[in-house]
Amino acid sequence: MGEGDIARHYWITATAIVLAAAIILYLMGRNPICTCGEIKFWVGEVHGPDNSQHLADWYVPSHIIHGFLFCGLGWLLLRRRPVGLWFCLAVAIEAAWEVLENSPIIINRYREATAAFGYSGDAIINSIADIGWMALGFLIARRIGLWPTVAIALAFELFTLWMIRDNLTLNVLMLVWPIDVIREWQAAL
Repeated sequence: MGEGDIARHYWITATAIVLAAAIILYLMGRNPICTCGEIKFWVGEVHGPDNSQHLADWYVPSHIIHGFLFCGLGWLLLRRRPVGLWFCLAVAIEAAWEVLENSPIIINRYREATAAFGYSGDAIINSIADIGWMALGFLIARRIGLWPTVAIALAFELFTLWMIRDNLTLNVLMLVWPIDVIREWQAAL
């Protein structure tokens, strides 16, 4: 096993973390799948009822970038520790975010402060997929290195900004410090 490989016990730990998050989301009353009764791979409508209810949507690039960022933080803060530990911590942070994101306080914050007026939270399958997209981003960043990862992250941010008037940067900004001009611009789409 090479230095960048993730040992089996870390994969098992990461899987257990994802299962725990799914159970917590279920106990919070989240729907396992979309109330439409379908499981779709891709949903392209940002402000529609299927957004955040299926496996992939316009926010996949943001979750992949989370993985890039967590891999970078692992390298900065834990470089002498096994990569599997970085990976498990990244999965735990993403899983914790998915639980927090689906709590009433964050759902209401999205409705009040962002252009996500009808947002009602994620289906559990979407939250699990989001953790998976983050994990993919982590593994990609680990494989390709810093500058290609930065280039992909910038391309994702610019592409989603152009396509849906939203991206990870604006999402965080509007959640933490809403700006009316940006909210109005996003809502005009």
